[in-house]
Amino acid sequence: MRKVWRSMDNLRDLREASGEEEVARKYRRVAVGGTFEFLHKGHRVLLEKALEIGEKVLVGLTTDELADRLGKKLSKSYDERYRQLKQFFERLGVIDRVEIKPLNDVYGLDILVYNPEYEAIVVSEETKRRAFEINEMRRGRGLRELDIVVVPLIMAEDGKPISSTRIKQGIIDEEGRLL
Repeated sequence: MRKVWRSMDNLRDLREASGEEEVARKYRRVAVGGTFEFLHKGHRVLLEKALEIGEKVLVGLTTDELADRLGKKLSKSYDERYRQLKQFFERLGVIDRVEIKPLNDVYGLDILVYNPEYEAIVVSEETKRRAFEINEMRRGRGLRELDIVVVPLIMAEDGKPISSTRIKQGIIDEEGRLL
């Protein structure tokens, strides 16, 4: 069974919490996925955690087709969301450490389930169930399980989670401020 960590402020805290010196090293390859319709504060925290712990970060970006299959009505196309992510990583000066790939299914079959190179996955409290399912599939294929790093949900001013849905509804902005 792989380790599951709640996200800490930094790797030192993560190492101390786990009691293992090996955690201090960065993972070579880390994955994170999402729709990223609005690059809100919660998304940025998730992506920054992946960058903090991974030398190379793969961002699986939900395709328009997958969003349709999941019943999501998006206001931004895949290309718009891709550009938004790319600009975010360019502003941080880390674009050379990031690869953005289309996510065609909820598990990232071609990316994570069949690929032995990845060592960890960064997820939110909302999506951690998927990480356990991915690990189950990897086990079934004889691959090493991914370490799971769980980032807590980021709350808006009203104490409810920041989400793209609430932003689209005009309840909050991308920082979680009430409108």
